[in-house]
Amino acid sequence: VDTLAFQSNRGGPGSGAALTVELSHRDTNILNEAGERLAAALEEFPNTKDIDDGSAQGKRQFDFKMTELGYTLGMTPADVARQVRAAFYGSEAFKQQRGRDEVRVLVRLPEDQRESEFYLKNLILQAPNGSDVLLRDVVTMTEGSAYTAINRRDGRRNIQVKADVDPPEQVNRIIAALKNGILPELQQRYPGLTYSFEGRQAEIRDSVNSLFWGLFAVLFIMYALLAVLFSSYVQPLMVLIAIPFSAIGAVIGHFIMGYSLSVMSLFGMMALAGVVVNGSLVLIDFANRKREQGMDMGEALIEASIQRFRPILLTTLTTFVGLAPMIFETSRQAKFLIPMAISLGYGILFSIVVTMILIPALYVVIEDIKKLLHHKTGQAGEFKNG
Repeated sequence: VDTLAFQSNRGGPGSGAALTVELSHRDTNILNEAGERLAAALEEFPNTKDIDDGSAQGKRQFDFKMTELGYTLGMTPADVARQVRAAFYGSEAFKQQRGRDEVRVLVRLPEDQRESEFYLKNLILQAPNGSDVLLRDVVTMTEGSAYTAINRRDGRRNIQVKADVDPPEQVNRIIAALKNGILPELQQRYPGLTYSFEGRQAEIRDSVNSLFWGLFAVLFIMYALLAVLFSSYVQPLMVLIAIPFSAIGAVIGHFIMGYSLSVMSLFGMMALAGVVVNGSLVLIDFANRKREQGMDMGEALIEASIQRFRPILLTTLTTFVGLAPMIFETSRQAKFLIPMAISLGYGILFSIVVTMILIPALYVVIEDIKKLLHHKTGQAGEFKNG
């Protein structure tokens, strides 16, 4: 046994080894040497284990290379390969029909001779001029091993150096160390060497990219709906501004609970985007209605903050309490879902501060900017008329 590994699905995007570095080079020997050096560098990290340099050897084999004598006798590598194949695999003599089946009859060496290296080295070949010659006289035989797999990407050979990291949250630190020192040194030592992070990192990268595109589409739809509701292009921005500030609360929640940010945390933040806007929406809508009734802007904001504080507070707290059992769950089955619950719960909890302090301040700032622009526009009109 060369390697023995036990794997399990921990949940969430990505599977297999925690760290996978794909090296690529046109020279196979250089590629294998670079993989060995990278694996040796990974062994120096205290939290890496089960390191695989990607150069697992396959079955034992003999590599043949023609000698000058073989070429002098008029033989070619194809001639030698064909006669060796016929001796050990067999040469088709004829086909015989047995009922509905057609049976191929092969002629080859006896089984005891096919299993001995002695008979291989002393195999008699026939030269083009009809003379007999030993295989060991026309070729040099080198013992080697076959590759278990040959992988290519864009026409270039590549190997994957893998390692597990304990704890898995330290993978990003190891990746940063590889990018800043080890991998550039390998590229300088072996010109033409390229690398990329594949495996779990590639799956996580694809998930994050699709997640951001989805978040962009969600924000656009939310902005369009709010613009129709408020009959304004600016006020929806006040509602959406609560999303990034609530994400700060999600990050703080991970720090409090002792969890690292993960892809599941980002999923929780995306769900947070559709929840934290509720409080801001209620507050701004109430203030707009009061202003339509003739109330001053400052009084309308104070009245909205007083009247809507209790509903916003109760909605936020009940949502956090509902998520609390999952946040404080300790079973392994729910462990990969906890970061998503932390993002959603603590983000909503932090949104109270954003809604009750930041949103009214932004409301006043935007109204002041509108008055300033309207005042400048009015002065420009009076100057033009004068």
